[in-house]
Amino acid sequence: MKIRNLLSLLGMLSMVCNAADDYQIGPDSHRKEAVPVGEVTKHRFIESKIYPGTERDYWIYVPAQYDGSKPASLMVFQDGQWYQNIRGHSRVPIVFDNLIHSGEIPLTIGLFINPGVIPAAKEGAKPRRNRSFEYDTLSDQYARFLLEDMMPILKREYNITDDPEGRAICGISSGGICAWTVAWQRPDAFRKVISYVGSFTNIRGGHHYPALIRKTEHKPIRVFLQDGENDLDNLHGSWPLGNRQMAAALKFSGYDFKFVMGDGGHNGKHGGAIFPDMLRWLWRDYPKK
Repeated sequence: MKIRNLLSLLGMLSMVCNAADDYQIGPDSHRKEAVPVGEVTKHRFIESKIYPGTERDYWIYVPAQYDGSKPASLMVFQDGQWYQNIRGHSRVPIVFDNLIHSGEIPLTIGLFINPGVIPAAKEGAKPRRNRSFEYDTLSDQYARFLLEDMMPILKREYNITDDPEGRAICGISSGGICAWTVAWQRPDAFRKVISYVGSFTNIRGGHHYPALIRKTEHKPIRVFLQDGENDLDNLHGSWPLGNRQMAAALKFSGYDFKFVMGDGGHNGKHGGAIFPDMLRWLWRDYPKK
């Protein structure tokens, strides 16, 4: 009897372990019949004034319905290659196609930017990755990169809104705290944020944000935070604790926010599974036509 009970308990534990982090994308992340397909084009940027010497790839998503007759909304993604990859969990271009077609989010152009890389100075040497410096730093430098380096390129080709309520920014991990930092530093330019497993920890001082939010005058930012119970816990801090402290500070200071804690780890599975609902929540009261 005891052996039978032990086997039953082990079976239940196995089911729980297998269920953890087992997030699946839904129908809004798959191609739907009769939904117009937007265009994604790849580009290379090598002339940054804000991060001199860096090179990076970026992609632009343009909805099929865009004709330039009126300003489009904008959404920026750090680690851009990951977000626009249709084989991954987020599948942003597909989700955009579906939700723009259904009228649940506004006509939105997507800018997917990879972090900068500094090419190797000598043959046989490795290039230097600039990701942590760009994403984890709490200054306005990355916001200036978007506004001074990237926006002029976009605006030469596309009619993009100047309304900060019509501009969103999204990222995962260090890209998540970066998205928040852009809005925090420049709410006059970006006011909507999505953070997957955001690194609100002491990589470059990100653990200070909850205190700053509590002690700084309220800023007009809407933010969706996602994290998992099994996210990282290391020398930089605890990711679940950091995100909980962010949520508590946002609540205390009266921000328009939503915080969803799952059972996942440091990845995009949960965030990708709920991404369509993140977008619905983020754009819920913004004009769609």
